[in-house]
Amino acid sequence: MRKFFSSVSISLLLIINSCSNGQSQNSLDANKFSEGINKTSNEIILDVRTPDEFSKGHLVNATNINWNGNDFKNEVEKLDKSKPIYVYCLAGSRSEAAAKKMREIGFKEVYELAGGIMKWRGANLPETTDNTVAIQSMSLEKFKEITTSDKIVLVDFYADWCGPCRKMKPSLAEISKEMASTVTLIKINADDNQELLKTLGIDALPVLHTYKNGKLAWNNLGFVEKDEIVKHLK
Repeated sequence: MRKFFSSVSISLLLIINSCSNGQSQNSLDANKFSEGINKTSNEIILDVRTPDEFSKGHLVNATNINWNGNDFKNEVEKLDKSKPIYVYCLAGSRSEAAAKKMREIGFKEVYELAGGIMKWRGANLPETTDNTVAIQSMSLEKFKEITTSDKIVLVDFYADWCGPCRKMKPSLAEISKEMASTVTLIKINADDNQELLKTLGIDALPVLHTYKNGKLAWNNLGFVEKDEIVKHLK
């Protein structure tokens, strides 16, 4: 009888260790997470925090898809499942849940940042505070979600081929940096979001919108100088 229990105990221990080892391979500390990103050329860095959290600081080249948003699964399905995914949140719980869901729907190589961006910051690793969110293929639901913020939200509907859009780009970058504490700049590529623009009634470029407490406060069609934009951000 004693031998039986010993065998069972050993078997259980092996199973537990096996599960732990498998999990640790995909849950990386901040330095390993950084190394993985730097040695991979085709990775996707996914931030699953809220848009407001993302706007206050995030990993360079990260894409933001809110785990608590209603369309997380639909948005994440648009990512390339053949590429390695490096996913993180604030402290690790949301990224763990997001990674589990992504594996369930077919992502093969998903790595989580253990302890989230808090551990990343604790390791003095780089992040960007450019306060700019560039989003592609945005649903109307997500657009409403991301324009509802404690900050003023400035939305730039643009296209790479649009001359006036390119002319305004430096001014918008300056505003994003200078007014980072009160303004979030959202850039929406018209070519990648044709359905959204159609729904919003936008049929020419460039267009700027400002939102205060989720409500449209100002809109402008065509080139506009920096000083005029700033007037509507106060």
